[in-house]
Amino acid sequence: MIETVSQPVARPVRQFLQRLHIDPLLLVLLLALTGVGLLVLYSASGQSEVRMTRQLLRFGVAYLVLIGFAQLRINTLFTWSPIIYLAGVGFLLLVLLLGSEGKGAQRWLDLGLLRFQPSELMKLAVPMMVAFHFSERRLPPNSREVLTGLALVLVPTMLVYLQPDLGTAVLIAFSGLVVVFTAGIRWRTLSIAGLLAAGAAPLLWHFMHDYQKKRVMVFLKPETDPLGAGYHIIQSKIALGSGGWHGKGWLEGSQAQLAFLPEQSTDFIFSVFGEEFGLVGVLSLFLLYLLIVMRGLYIAWRAPDTYSRLLATSLSMTFFIYFFVNVGMVSGLLPVVGVPLPLVSYGGTSMVTLMAGFGMLMGIHNQHRLLGHE
Repeated sequence: MIETVSQPVARPVRQFLQRLHIDPLLLVLLLALTGVGLLVLYSASGQSEVRMTRQLLRFGVAYLVLIGFAQLRINTLFTWSPIIYLAGVGFLLLVLLLGSEGKGAQRWLDLGLLRFQPSELMKLAVPMMVAFHFSERRLPPNSREVLTGLALVLVPTMLVYLQPDLGTAVLIAFSGLVVVFTAGIRWRTLSIAGLLAAGAAPLLWHFMHDYQKKRVMVFLKPETDPLGAGYHIIQSKIALGSGGWHGKGWLEGSQAQLAFLPEQSTDFIFSVFGEEFGLVGVLSLFLLYLLIVMRGLYIAWRAPDTYSRLLATSLSMTFFIYFFVNVGMVSGLLPVVGVPLPLVSYGGTSMVTLMAGFGMLMGIHNQHRLLGHE
């Protein structure tokens, strides 16, 4: 009886979502994750209705962006890839020359009516451009084609690093490197690249800012400065460890409610979740992220052409690296680089970028469906 009633109800909903080029399963998973985000944000923000209202508005905009990008055809993304990439690099150069400064970093372009952060655009532009580069070449690519792809990744990565914004630079680099690796890099080329990267590490350390070097040193031994640079990670570990198996309960986490935990609505919101919901809640959240990534990789596997397959793989794995870096950062396994927990942390810029990527994934999946492969 229930099945008989539910089928006529579900069919129009599915048809409506298909007309909007929306993948129902991926949409349900994203709605579940954003719901968890609102739940933990309410606690992390001290039950702030203002922050909740702002976050709801941002989610609304982000989902509209998702729907908008889902309407784009693969040919449109392919054609515009070089234009978007070159425009993004141009904007990054303008940021270094004319950008607005805030909190010691120069990351924004002030356009009068709005402030624009070009580095967020490059999280999409770089994988689009690298996928464009490899899409019409025989795979696996030769060494020259691989080096060209790496150069396409390196230029915007270094421009963002100079702002300075190490966290975003890491995400941009990873989004492009995933495409290079997926294109089929030979072991010899991979070994050479690894040796070059290892050799460049001392040079990178030389050009790092003092506060970035301090983050690395604190990562290695946070107890050396427990009330200064090491305070964040020490309090985060206390919050995660005190959650136990089942957590202290929603709104009952002492580290968050008594304001011991810094940046608890943004970068360290995972620590709030771990304290209140414990290991069981953390593993459930891990599973939710894993299902989203797996759905994205499934869409990539079923993509109708090389360009969309490379792009979909990069978008899926970049979402994973957001999650991986944030969790590693707040648990003391990675240095603190200022990467938010995707679709959970308070904020709107990275959320909109991620949803634009998921919109592209849905557009790729819809193209596959229209070609009659499902």
